[in-house]
Amino acid sequence: MPTHPTPADSVAQAGPFRADLIADAALTLLAERGMRGLTHRAVDERAGLPQGSTSNHARTREALLEAAVRRLAELEGQVLAPGELQAGGGPEGMAAGLAHALHRYLSGSAELLVCRYELALEATRRPALRTFYDEAGRRFREPLVALMATAGSAEPERHALSVVAWAEGMMFACAVGSYHRAVPTEAQLRTGCTELLRGMLGPGTSGASGT
Repeated sequence: MPTHPTPADSVAQAGPFRADLIADAALTLLAERGMRGLTHRAVDERAGLPQGSTSNHARTREALLEAAVRRLAELEGQVLAPGELQAGGGPEGMAAGLAHALHRYLSGSAELLVCRYELALEATRRPALRTFYDEAGRRFREPLVALMATAGSAEPERHALSVVAWAEGMMFACAVGSYHRAVPTEAQLRTGCTELLRGMLGPGTSGASGT
């Protein structure tokens, strides 16, 4: 299984795009120091850029936070890879794909989860960032709603919300909550997700044609 980049890895392997370098450094600081440690000067230092580089790219704190949200969504997309999920195998097949993506996230990208929670909390205090954060999240929600519809769900929006809530709760508990020292195995995640999907779709559902 390929190793997906953490924010620190991305900074260390920075390519020619300064915007990504700045956003990666911002995520690294969020994971290491929290929201108070995220300043334009600190990003310049962490990224190894001349002072003022971050201010030239993102002049305001709001702009810097938006850059971090955008980059977080890109990195999460690499880890969660919603395009890998398939509805053809029924609840069991879907659960296998979801469990694989979730375990990959929990076992290899804990820093991204910390960044996610830092930014989500900040978005509750900044309406513009809230809108931006929610828009970035659509790239994960919309494929899941479509997946539930293809799998035969009678209420794909509501069922997608249930799956998201289960996955989000698992990520929070295992990244920063009371289970942070006990990440479930992929098999355990698959069992839990199968139970959830069977309850919503029924054990024999394998796609829209089977409903």
